[in-house]
Amino acid sequence: MKNLIKVSLRQSAIFIPAAACAQSVKEISETSTILLANARKLGFTFSEPLLHALNAAAPKLKHEILEALREVMGTNKNWTPLVKGWDIPTGESRSDHIIAFFANVLKLNWGSKLKCGHYIPKKTFPLERYNGCPFCGTPFQQEELKLNEQGSKLKVLDLWKEDDMTNYLNDLLKSKTALDATQVESLKTLILSFDIPNVAVAMKETLMLLIDTLVEKGDAEKAASYFSTPNDILRYLWYKKTGFLQIVEPKTIINKTKENNTHLFNFFSNCNTASLDKKKALKLKYSRKECKMVASWLNGLSMSPKKVCEIMHPKRNMWVRFIRALRLAEYSKKAGFEQLKTILDIFYNKKYKVWQGILNKNRQQFNAEKSLRILKEKPGVFARSLFSNMLWFGDDITINAFADVVDQVPARLVFSLNMYADNYFKPNGKRSVKTLGGIRKTIDTHPLLEMYDQKQLDGMKAKIEDLTLLAMKKRFAGVPNKSKTIYIDPALFNMPVSIGERSENVQDMPSALMGTRFPLEGNEVRLFMQWGEGMPAQHLDMDLSCYVAYEHKAQFCSYSSLTIPGCQHSGDIRSIPSKVGTAEYINIDVDKLETLGAKYVSFTCNAYSNGNLTANMVVGWMDSKHSMRISRKSGVAYDPSCVQHQVRITQPLAKGLVFGVLDVEAREVIWLEMPYYGQVVQGLNLNGVETLLNKLDSRLNIGTLLNIKAEAQGLKLTEDAEADEVYDIQWATNTAAVTQLLVD
Repeated sequence: MKNLIKVSLRQSAIFIPAAACAQSVKEISETSTILLANARKLGFTFSEPLLHALNAAAPKLKHEILEALREVMGTNKNWTPLVKGWDIPTGESRSDHIIAFFANVLKLNWGSKLKCGHYIPKKTFPLERYNGCPFCGTPFQQEELKLNEQGSKLKVLDLWKEDDMTNYLNDLLKSKTALDATQVESLKTLILSFDIPNVAVAMKETLMLLIDTLVEKGDAEKAASYFSTPNDILRYLWYKKTGFLQIVEPKTIINKTKENNTHLFNFFSNCNTASLDKKKALKLKYSRKECKMVASWLNGLSMSPKKVCEIMHPKRNMWVRFIRALRLAEYSKKAGFEQLKTILDIFYNKKYKVWQGILNKNRQQFNAEKSLRILKEKPGVFARSLFSNMLWFGDDITINAFADVVDQVPARLVFSLNMYADNYFKPNGKRSVKTLGGIRKTIDTHPLLEMYDQKQLDGMKAKIEDLTLLAMKKRFAGVPNKSKTIYIDPALFNMPVSIGERSENVQDMPSALMGTRFPLEGNEVRLFMQWGEGMPAQHLDMDLSCYVAYEHKAQFCSYSSLTIPGCQHSGDIRSIPSKVGTAEYINIDVDKLETLGAKYVSFTCNAYSNGNLTANMVVGWMDSKHSMRISRKSGVAYDPSCVQHQVRITQPLAKGLVFGVLDVEAREVIWLEMPYYGQVVQGLNLNGVETLLNKLDSRLNIGTLLNIKAEAQGLKLTEDAEADEVYDIQWATNTAAVTQLLVD
C-alpha cells in the first residue's frame, strides 16, 4: 500500500481505496487533525475531497500515509553536516590541513586525538565547531531532525481512488514518448498491483516492462505476442542483464565504468580492475528454460528470415554473443525450429542486404533521387536525418520527398522537427546531445551550415515549420470532436511537452518536466545532498558543489573553496557513518550574487570516490520567503517544508550531475538533469549548460500545442473553466496523459 501511495504522491495526490472511505463522517476526527498537522510540517496540505476521504479512513491507513510522506521527505535520515552553525565560516585553511597531515604521518602527539585516530594539532582547526574530524571528513555526531515548518508555500494533494490509478496505468502504457525514470518506477509498481489492461503499448521501452512482468508470472507465450522484431527480443534480454531499457552496448558500459574509476591522482585509480569486473559481470549465462523461451520467440517472428537478419545486423556483435550463450544453434536442429535454423544460416553467412549500407553508398555517390527513395522506406529514419539531408541534397528536393511520408512519421518526431529546427540551423553554434551511455555532450554544428547564408538557412527553417505545422493540423483535424469550446490554462504556455528530454533519476515528490522553472519565494536558496542511508560505515566521498558564472569569470563553491562571495558550504564529508547516511549543504545569497553581477549558478554533485554517484543519493534545493534556520548546536539545516524540488539518483553510469540552474536576474531555478564526466565541479563545461538551456527553451510548450489543436478542430478559446474541454495544471501534471495529444 505504501508504494501505491508513493506513486500517487508523484502526481500530487494520495491514493485511498474506495472501500477504506465508504462511510461518511461529518466531524473531523482527532487522527485526521494530527495527520494534517504532521503533513503541514512536511510541506503538504490536503484538498477538501481528500480530507473528507481521510476522515472516514481507518487510523492504520492514515499512519501508512504519514509514513510514506516521511519516507519521501527523508525525515528518518541523518541530516547532520560536518560543521556546526556552518553559515559562519570556521576559518580553516590549507595550512591547517598540511600541518595536520605531517602531524599524523610523523605520529606527533601535538593536540587532540579523535575517534577516527587522527591527531588535530593545536591552533589549527577550531574543533568546537565540528561534528567530526575536519582532517579526514568523518562525522561522529547525529542530531534528530526537528520539523520547524518554515516553508512559505504548501503543496496541495488531491484524492485518488482505484479509477485514477488504473487510468494512470493506462496512460503510462499508452504514452507516446519514452517514460522517464519516475514513470518507469511507478509503472513497475502499478502492473504488480492491478490487472494489465488490454491497450496498445506505444513505446518499445514501455513494452519491455510489460513483457518482463508476463515472463516473471510464467506467461512467456503471451509475452511472445508482443515481439515484432528481433531487436525487441535483444532489448528485453539486455534490459534483464543491465537494467537499461535502451540497448547500450557492452563497450560503452565498460568504458564508462573505467572512466568513473579513474582518479585525479593516478595512485588512487582502480580503473583497470573496475573495467575487468564489469566485463565479467556482463558475461551471458542462461538456463535451459530461458534458452528454449528465446529460441521460441525468434522462431515465431512473423517477418521473413532475411528481414530478421537485416534488422539484427547493426547489433551483430551483440547477437553473436547471445546466440552462443542461448545455445540457439543447438535448438535450431530440433523439430519445430525450422525458421530459427534458416535465420541462423542467413545471419552467419551474411546472405542479406544491409539497408543502411545501400543508403550510405548512394549518399556518397550523391544520388539524391535514389537516396531519398530509399529513405522513404523508413519514414522514422528519414525524419531523424531530415536536417542533414537538406544540407546534403538541398532543401526543396528533400522537403518534397519527406512530405510524401510525413503522415507515416510518429507524432513525437514531427513535433521534434518543429522544435529543434531553429537550434539546428544556427551556424557557428553548439548542439547538446545525449549519448546512450547517459552523458550529455556539446558538439559543433554541422560543417555544411557554413556553405549557406543566413537567408537560405532561415528559408530551410520556415519550410520545416510550415510542413510540420500542416502535418500536425491535419492529424488533429482528422480526429472526430463534438466539442465547441476549449479552456487552456495560461500556465501551460510555460510547461514544455515531454519530448526529447527525459529524466533518468526518480522524483519522489510531485514530479516536474525538465525545463520547468521554479520562481523563488525568498532571497536564499539552500542546496542539500544526502547519501549513504542503509550502508555500512565506509569511505564514500560524494561532493555537493555549485558553479557561479559571471560575464567574464567563474567561481566554485566546493570542498576546496568552502566560502566564496554569495555562497557558503557546510564542510566536506568523505566517510559515511553506519546505516543513517550523512549530508552536505550550500547556502546561496541571491541578492549578493545579483549585486556582484552573477548570471547563473549551476547546482552539481560529483563522485570524488572511484565509481559512480551512489545509488539513492538525494539532491535538491530549499526556498522560502521566511528565514531558514541553521542549528548552532549541530548545523542541521534541512526542513522538508521548504523543499522546492528534489531527485533520487538512480542513473547507474553518472560520475557528475547538474540538477538545477539558478537564473540570478530572473530569480528562478530551472530544473534540468545533465550528467557529465567530472570528479570535481571544475570538470563542468558551462557552454554545455547554456547549450542545454537553449535546447530546453526551444521545446514546444503544452499551451501552444493545444492552440494548434483548437485551430485545427475549430474550437473556440474561452477564459471560462467550464468549457467543453478543460486543460489545466492538474491535467498537465500527468505527462503520460499529455502525450495522447500526439495524434498518430
